[in-house]
Amino acid sequence: MPNIALELGKQSASFGVTSAYGEQQDVDGVRLIPVAITWSGFGGGSDEAGNGGGGGGGWTVPLGAYIRKGDDLRFEPNLVSLVAVAIPFVFFAGRALSRVIRALKK
Repeated sequence: MPNIALELGKQSASFGVTSAYGEQQDVDGVRLIPVAITWSGFGGGSDEAGNGGGGGGGWTVPLGAYIRKGDDLRFEPNLVSLVAVAIPFVFFAGRALSRVIRALKK
């Protein structure tokens, strides 16, 4: 029986930037290098009778891409992901700040 952990590790290498964006591309002398944050996890086990099982999952957040044109390199963010992350961050940061201010007034 092959080592399941090694097989899952090999398969998880295809997660991430490749699954969110694909490989880097060269278009009209401009190189696009995708950037993403990924997370994955797997688990498995068996009982005394030899019945086993496992599973896994993960997620990928496409952040944007580096654009290289000649010697110029700049980062272009993915605005949809930026807004999706910024809205909850601003909400909870505002709530925390209001509680800190309220505690300092006492």
